[in-house]
Parts: sequence; structure tokens; C-alpha cells
Amino acid sequence: MIRTDAIERLPVRHAVPELLSALDGRGTAVLSAPPGTGKTTLVPLALAGLTGAGPRRRVLVAEPRRMAVRAAARRMAWLLGQEVGDAVGFSVRGERRTGPGTVVEVVTTGVLLQRLQRDPELAGVDVVLLDECHERHLDADTAIAFLVDVRDALRPELQLIAASATSDAEAWSRLLTVADGSGPAPVVRSTGQGHGAAIRYAPPPAGIRPAHGTWVDPQLLRHVAATVRLALEEHEGDVLCFLPGTGEIARTAGMLDGVDAEVLQLHGRAPAAVQDAVLRGGEGRRRVVLATSVAESSLTVPGVRIVVDSGLAREPRVDHARGLGSLATVSVSDAGATQRLGRAGREAFGTVYRCWAPADDVRRPRFPSPEIKIADLASFALRAACWGDPSAQGLALLDAPPAGAMAAARSVLTAIGAVDEDGRATDRGVRMARLGVHPRLARALLDGAAEVGARRAAEVVALLSEEPPREYGDDLAAAWRTARRGGDGYGARWRQEVRRLTSAVTGAGSLSPSAGNPGSGSPPGSASGQGQGPGAGAEAGSASSSAAASGTGTGTDDAVAGLVTALAFPERVARARGEGSFLMVSGTRAELGQGSGLRSAEWLAVAVADRPVQAASARVRLAAVVDEGIARSVAGPLGVEGEEVHWEDGDVVARQVARLGAVELSVRPLKQPDPALVRQALLDGLAREGTGLLRWSRDAVGLRERLAFLHRTLGEPWPDVSEEALLARAEEWLEPELSRARRRADLGRLDAGQALTRLLPWAGGEAARLDELAPERIEVPSGSRIRVEYGGAQPVLAVKLQEMFGLEGTPEVAGVPVLIHLLSPAGRPAAVTADLANFWREGYRAVRAELRGRYPKHPWPEDPSQARPTRHTNARLKR
Repeated sequence: MIRTDAIERLPVRHAVPELLSALDGRGTAVLSAPPGTGKTTLVPLALAGLTGAGPRRRVLVAEPRRMAVRAAARRMAWLLGQEVGDAVGFSVRGERRTGPGTVVEVVTTGVLLQRLQRDPELAGVDVVLLDECHERHLDADTAIAFLVDVRDALRPELQLIAASATSDAEAWSRLLTVADGSGPAPVVRSTGQGHGAAIRYAPPPAGIRPAHGTWVDPQLLRHVAATVRLALEEHEGDVLCFLPGTGEIARTAGMLDGVDAEVLQLHGRAPAAVQDAVLRGGEGRRRVVLATSVAESSLTVPGVRIVVDSGLAREPRVDHARGLGSLATVSVSDAGATQRLGRAGREAFGTVYRCWAPADDVRRPRFPSPEIKIADLASFALRAACWGDPSAQGLALLDAPPAGAMAAARSVLTAIGAVDEDGRATDRGVRMARLGVHPRLARALLDGAAEVGARRAAEVVALLSEEPPREYGDDLAAAWRTARRGGDGYGARWRQEVRRLTSAVTGAGSLSPSAGNPGSGSPPGSASGQGQGPGAGAEAGSASSSAAASGTGTGTDDAVAGLVTALAFPERVARARGEGSFLMVSGTRAELGQGSGLRSAEWLAVAVADRPVQAASARVRLAAVVDEGIARSVAGPLGVEGEEVHWEDGDVVARQVARLGAVELSVRPLKQPDPALVRQALLDGLAREGTGLLRWSRDAVGLRERLAFLHRTLGEPWPDVSEEALLARAEEWLEPELSRARRRADLGRLDAGQALTRLLPWAGGEAARLDELAPERIEVPSGSRIRVEYGGAQPVLAVKLQEMFGLEGTPEVAGVPVLIHLLSPAGRPAAVTADLANFWREGYRAVRAELRGRYPKHPWPEDPSQARPTRHTNARLKR
């Protein structure tokens, strides 16, 4: 019996007639309804004609998460007074509950994509409602783009609704523009507000450090736990507390020990039984539900009257260059905070505690980051290729995929044989797309099945598809054995996925309509679900049987796990570089945890890794042991062998090297290296260590300083001899000695002064004027030839004062007055002048008074400008 009273309490019912009218007139619509108004549950029933007097239609409802799928189906069935599987059913990966009378089916967006790619017309479906569009999941964006194509080209009668509580309705309206030119899709807004909620701000104490990577300040978690305790004291009802991840949930649960309530943990990896228990409600005792963002939308947690919002969320980040991903802890968007607020007012007026200051609201992003902008795009690119639009430029997307991420994705797909050189899907790629897993795992499943059998390959791929719980450890083979015998929720899901994959790869049964949801959660390969970077590094086809059977052989769990993992991630095959430290063939260093049992392995195939923010090395979360034979076979296309001549540790190193990517397999000295490679290595050494590698005599340094002075004073054609300029022209002025050199010592014997003369302006004849313009020495009045120092801003002449007697004008070089350092008879500085005539008039008298008593044997005339210059004492002058 239909629960009319419950339906009458749903505010969205007032918007249903307008929505039905819009669909009948235009075929598309955008539904904007606040949280808690019933859009997820009442609208599909009305569209299907299960409530009211409308015609009976088959409705497909797409939700972003499996938990939301089950909850929505269960709620709709309850409103109809039926069981799930009657008029309302659901399909998620590996599980389908529908019957012959099902007219409303709730599916994940990943399942919807699988169906669209097998049957673009969606035969038998009249209406598709895509819920929670504001979350901007990649699968949802892709599904809408495909559905717009279907309406334009195949089924204009197919009706399409984009629904959300907090979406940018106008943007979706423009995206759903009808092909007949009638303009954007109508926007239908529900005026109901549910029961509402009061907002209380509970900012944390000063000194909380900002979150980075997956690290959250424990002080903030303590504040959140204290806020939960306060909420329990001040209000009735259950508490729903939003935290960024499972780690924070576990730590906060520990801080709530002793509260007078049942503490439950709700996240995407929680067993289905736990999820169902949370969504069924309590039985008298108060509850505190600690949840990730999975509880933001499409869910009603019975009994909740209070929401405590930590203000944080998690988003994936991808390092395409390294093929690794990480998670970033970010501020929850304004849309996400609104959704969280709505959880408090689903059943009655509620209260929301926001663990931030009111001023922080203005700094929050309006919506979450679109997944298409930040995620690995290999699955998306393969779907687009199978759809017939490899570039995705013709798809109706709110945000275009980044060019770099698409290039990285195409590199992966090309390497595994999923697309051809033009980006078009191959037959193999189409089969991969229909397996319902990430393309890398599809490759491992297909090629691994040929080596170790479909069942065993499927078992490993199922482990890689959904990362095992952390308590299973980081050894993939050990985790495999635990999953086999485990009676936990993960083990049950794993066995279900194994059956599905085995059937799919053997062709024992056609792929069911629920055959996969590869994008509804995180793709495989890193702790964040990212990590499918460029250069997958292995060509299509299976690993050679001989290589796969070498070493430990494919009969052991360890060997099978290693082979299948290496097939999925060939660029993550890694060789030990020390206890617990490995180097992947991609060039990224990876570190195992201190307690890992894999630390003694020589080779690993890394299944799950992440690179923390600002960390140089990746952290290995899950890996399998492999031997060198499997490594060489699977990562073979990354193998190279040849001469390597380079500058290392201060000298030329010449070796014959065999390597897999960045991993060296064998090295031997090279006796007769290619002279061109040696020359380049020497140039690299000069670039790193500078011209100090050459032999700089005093004359060479003097010549360089003279040339620098002329370049600074006169400019061209006198050469720039700065360090940067000399290194840039090294091939010009160091030949032919550079080509004859073989090592650092040869550079050390190269006369830099002689080499510098090659830079002189010989062609125009200016080189002959070097000694005229910048003489190495200047003859002073005494007849001495004194060296000029050009190392400073002005040429310097250091000469004994008596040797300058009789000279009134200051010497010049290239028109620049020389700075004269006048010395005492003992060679000590006495005065400095650039105007000798003025010094004789103004400064000499003071110097004479100071020095004549100290050096009485030397002449100190009254008028030095008229005196005879000398290098000698008075006695010597009288001889």
C-alpha cells in the first residue's frame, strides 16, 4: 500500500507537475531541489506513473555511489509499500535486484555507462534521471554527455533530467540544450525547504595547522570530537559527523570512547551490512555516525537531528609525469557544506555545527573540483574512443578534459593495445571497456588469464580493483590469501567481483547489465585511486610464457600476483636499492614501511602507491614480489641497452649498460667510448662545474680580465668572457683540445689563456689593438713597466709613489683613467687617486709629512710634479 502520508510530507511534490510538463514539452529538464525535499525518491516514482495518474514509464535513476543506490531503492520501495525488486529495483557492480515488474531501476553512473556503451539506445528506457550532478563525478559528466548524443542522434524521445540540490542549474540547462534549436532545457525549482536546520559555528582554537596531503592536525580532530560531545549534551537525536577520510574517522571514534551513544563508522568501504544497519536506524539508543562525503547526498540516516561538519573533504590529485597519485585534503565546497547541512533537516528541524569561523565561508569554493580536471582519464579516454570521439571534443561536457591528462591517458591506452595510433578503439579496447575495470586492469585480466588462467587472474585483478583493507598488509599475495579465507565484508565483495570477472573474461556468460562500475569509486593503482600516468610501458599481448614461468614459476600465489600486477603496472616494476628502498623503472623511488615483510625482496611489482605532498619518494601501499625474468618480460618495451657516457661524480663515466627504464640491469666499463659522447659529457661537466675545470695561469686570468674590461667599456667586437658567456660558447673557444680530451684531467691541462685568444676579434683587425687598448703593463716615469690589474670596476696601477714624480696627468687605458694605488717605499698602500695632478696639489703634503720620517733615505721633494722619478734611495741617486 502506498504511504500517501509520507509522500504528502515531501515538499518536492509541488514541483512534480511542472517537471512532467517540461519533459512532455521539451524532453529535457534541470531539477533544482533543496536537500531533504524528496527529489531522489518521489520524482522517479512520479515519472514512472507509480504515484498520481500519469502514464507508466520505465525510469532509470543514476546515483554516484553504491550506498546511495541501495538507500534510494529501499526508500522508494518503502513509499510504495513493496520490497526492493518489485516495482523498484537496483543494480550495482556485481549485484542486481530487479524483477519483471520493475519500472524504476536505480543504478550507479558506472553501470549506466556500461549499458550505454553496449546499447546506446537504452532500449526500453523512457526517462533517465541523473542525480547529484553538483558532485561533478567523471562518470556522471560522461554519462550526461553520452545521453545528449543519444537524444540528438538516436532517440529524441528519450527524456533526460539533471537533478541536484546545489548545482549550477543554468550551466546544466545550457548543456542540455535541445537539438531542435528551441533553447536551453527548462529549469524546474522546488520551493520546499524540508524541515530546515539552525547553523552554529564552532571554530577550532587558535594554532590549528592547515591540512596538507592526507595529514590532518590531531588538534582539529580533538575539537571535532569535543563538538560531538557538546552536541549530544545540548540536543536530542542522533549525530552525523562529516570527516575527510577513514583514518580521521577511526581516530575520532577513539576520541569518543565513553560517550553515551553507539559510535558507527560509515564510508564507501564499510561492509554492506554495516551500511544497511546505519541506514535502517537505531533501536532506542542514540547513535553517532562518523562518515565521509558518501553521506553528503541521496541518503537519509534515520534519527539524525544534528550534523557536525569538520569542514574538510578529500580530492584526488594525479602526478602524470610519475604515474602516481595522492589525496589532497581540501576545504569542503559551499555546495558540499549545503548538502551536509541538509542531512540534519531530513526528518525534523535540526542543528548543524560547523567547525570553522563564519568568515571562512567566503573563502570556500562554490562547487567541488570537477573530477575531469584532476583525475586519471584513462577510463574516460577509452570510453570516448569506443563512443567514436577519441578527442572528446564533440561531447557535451561542462569542462573540457585537460590536454596533458588526455595525452597521458592515450599513451597508456596505446601501449596496452586499447587504441590505435589515431586514438580509435581497437577490438581489444572495446573488449577492455566492457570488462568493467580500469583499462590497465583489463589488460592484466586478459593477458594474465592466458598465462595463469582466468580464475586466478580475476582473483588478483579483483584485489587491485578495490584495494584491500590496510590491515591485510602490503604484501599482495598475503592479502590474496587473507581474502580467500576472510569472512569480512571485503572478502564477500571480493568473491563476488571474482565471479563477475571470471565470467566476463571467459565469455561463459554475457556481461550483465550491472557488469561493472569502474568509475564510481577510485580507479585502481594508488592510494587515491589515481596513478595511471603516461608511458604504460608494455605493448599489447601477453607476457611470454617462458618469462612468466621463470624463477618462482606461475604456480605460486606470489608469482601469479607479481605477474598480474606487473601486467597492469609495468612501469612500476621496481628493483631494490637498499633495505626497504626501491627504484621503479619509471624513475620514481619507492619506500616500504618499516614493518613490511617485502623489504628483503630484490624485485617488486608495485600495485598501490602514493606520493605525499613534497615527498621525493613514493610510499608503497601494496606490492607483489616478482623475479627478474618476469620484470624483463613484462616491462620489456622499456628495456634499452647501449653506451652511456656522461659526467658523474666530477669526471667522465663511460659504460655499457642494460636497463629497464631507470633500473640498471648490468653495467661494464666502456674502453673505447664514442668520442662525440665523451665530448658532450665534458661539455656537461663544464656546464655543471664551470670553467674552473681548466688551467688558469696568472696570465690567463689577466687576459680574461682585460677582455672583460674592454667588453664592458667598448662593447662589441670585444667578447663577453663572463662565466655564462664562456660556457655558452665553450665549443667555439675550447677546440680542438676539447675533442681530444677524454677525462677531467685532460681539461685540467688545457691552457685557458691560449684558448681565450680564439675569441679575440681577429676578423676586423681589432685583436691587434689589444695591448694598445688594454695593455698588460704601463711604463711609469721611473722607467718601470708596472702590471695593470683589470679585475675591478676600474683598472688599477699599484706603483711606488717616488716612481710617479714628475707626472702631472693620470694614465688612461681605452679612455678610462687608471686608479693609482700609490705605495710607500716598502710597498705598503699610502694613497689612492684617479686624479694624480690634484693629489700632488692637495694630498701629497699629508702623505709626505707622515712618511718622510719613516723613510728618511728616500726623496720627499716639496713639489713632486717637478721632481725626478726614481726607484732608488737618496744615497743611490748621489752616486
